[in-house]
Amino acid sequence: MHKVGQKSIPVHLFPALTVNQRTATMEKFRRVSPFRLAALIRAQKDPKLAFQFFLNPNSNVNPSSKSNQRPYSYSLLSYDLIITKLGKAKMFDELELILSKLKQETRFKPTEIIFCNIITYYSRAHLPERAIHMFDEIPSFHCQRTVKSVNTLLNGLLICREFDKMWKILLGFDWFACPDVCTYNIMINACRMQNDMQGAWKVFDEMRKKGILPNAITFSTLITGLCACLKVKDALELKKDMIRVYNIKPTKYVYASLIKGLCECNELNLSFKLKDEMFENDVEVDSSIYTTLISGIFKVGRTDEVNVVLEEMKRNGCIPDTATYNALIAGYCAAKRLDLALEFLNELEEKAFKPDVISYNVLIRAYFNEGKLREAMDLFEDMPRRGCKPDVLSYRIAMQGLLSEMKLKEVVFLLDEMMFKGYAPHLLTVNKLMSLLHEEGDYELMLEVVNSLAKGNYIDDNCWRLAVSTIFAKHEAVNFHSVFDALTNSISEAH
Repeated sequence: MHKVGQKSIPVHLFPALTVNQRTATMEKFRRVSPFRLAALIRAQKDPKLAFQFFLNPNSNVNPSSKSNQRPYSYSLLSYDLIITKLGKAKMFDELELILSKLKQETRFKPTEIIFCNIITYYSRAHLPERAIHMFDEIPSFHCQRTVKSVNTLLNGLLICREFDKMWKILLGFDWFACPDVCTYNIMINACRMQNDMQGAWKVFDEMRKKGILPNAITFSTLITGLCACLKVKDALELKKDMIRVYNIKPTKYVYASLIKGLCECNELNLSFKLKDEMFENDVEVDSSIYTTLISGIFKVGRTDEVNVVLEEMKRNGCIPDTATYNALIAGYCAAKRLDLALEFLNELEEKAFKPDVISYNVLIRAYFNEGKLREAMDLFEDMPRRGCKPDVLSYRIAMQGLLSEMKLKEVVFLLDEMMFKGYAPHLLTVNKLMSLLHEEGDYELMLEVVNSLAKGNYIDDNCWRLAVSTIFAKHEAVNFHSVFDALTNSISEAH
């Protein structure tokens, strides 16, 4: 019996072979086929190991064997799989090595979608120059560029906010392909993101002049931009043209933008009419629509209508999510109904959706603003038990609230805890704390603050000045060297 990997091959399967022929046959059995390599790469979760599999598919074969000297016949699928894994893992140096091997392939031509994916990986990693270079290199792989790769590059540059480069690509578009509706949608979105709705209209007009019909995404992008600029009347007119002229039904995203824009303009009644229109046209009304309406209700002070909306949500089988509860908590905090805000926070904990840190921060700030120091700190300290860790904003809110009540010892304690967790305090809060300690001449607390700030290397010139002047005011008889030694010893202990 001859062992090949984990399996044994009976000698009688090739009795007429010589020893050398038998060895060569077994080596052939041991070689990993292109199909097997693709399966190994697909199954390997670790991109580093997958990369090693790709580079050394037959590492277990006898190095002295002549069969091992032949170039491995990689499949296009293997290239596609390893490129995907390396791109998602942002292992771009390794990806470049794979591309150099792919460029040397003569048995097949890679498809354009592979390069589109690579451009997307570079764009998501905010490497626009690499994305452009990959686009320029596509022909060297014997692959023709089409509108698909141009659009991918434009969208990638949009992700990187490289707007000027996008226009340059668009000007040279005719060298590669003819722009399509997707091309113009990307450029309209670029204008929207720059709040340039005049530019967006120019792109829209050029699109129509070239006989390219807009689609639902075109109108959704334009309407979203108009609503963001509070040009809601223009957005509503465009919605009418969308239906009447182009026979395109408004999508959920169109309605969501319009409802949000109307709520921002305090046109609440019209917002509710659009919501009813969504039901009439069989457009999904999800929790985000109701959340926007709830925020709008609080904005215009019609708080009594909140329960009506919540009841309608339940009636229509729409479950309030964390964002909905956050809107309720924020709304009731703004209305100074902190009891109801706390009720909704507690109710949210009982639901499938858990409160996020925003839920707590809004209510904690509201408690401080109303002078309810104890309630604010109880909720802050209770956050970990409730399954939500305080973030940097939580600490900053608590520090500012305690500082406004002159609870300096508590502020210093929070500062130390904050620095220990790696959170940076707000500079204005630190300066105010140092100033108050200086005014009170609290030498001991001042040293504690310096010690805490030193842990995060957060001491600035103003902190040094106040610390030194405080110590001089407290101990007029001491010399400068004594003061300096006290401060440097404090910093050394912190490290």
